Amino acid sequence: MPKAENWQLDRANYPFSHSAETRFADLDLLGHINNVSMAGLFEHGRGMFNHSLKSERRQPGQRWLIASVAINYVAEAHFPEHVVIASGISRVGRSSWDIASAAFQSNGCVATCITTLVLTDKDGTVSIPDALRDEYATLMVKRS
Repeated sequence: MPKAENWQLDRANYPFSHSAETRFADLDLLGHINNVSMAGLFEHGRGMFNHSLKSERRQPGQRWLIASVAINYVAEAHFPEHVVIASGISRVGRSSWDIASAAFQSNGCVATCITTLVLTDKDGTVSIPDALRDEYATLMVKRS
C-alpha cells in the first residue's frame, strides 16, 4: 500500500472538517482505535462532507457508488480523544471523483483515506453535472 503523501498529513490542506467522538468499543486489544472503527470514522466524516454540499449530486434515477476505499494508518489513534476527519476533493473525472480525507488527533495525523465514487444510472456511468463539478472545484484539497 502506498505511503501517505506529505500534503495529506496537514489539516490545513482540507476545506472541510468534522469532529467525531471515539468510543470505548472502538479499541482493540492493544488499546488503540482499531482499523474497522477507523474505517467507520472515515465513513461518518465522508457522510458529513457529502451532506454539506449545496449542489444536487444526482438526478432522479441516478446514484453514486463507492468504487474503492484506500486507508493508510499513520499513527495510533486513542480513546477518549475525538478524531477530526478533514475532507476535500482530490480528483474529478468524467463520471468519478475522489474524496481525500485524513483523521487527526492532538498528536497529528493518524490515518489517511482516498475514496473513489462513481455517478451511475441504470445504463452505467453518467457524466458529473456542471453544477456539481463547479462546486467540487471550490472544495479541492491543497497539494502543497
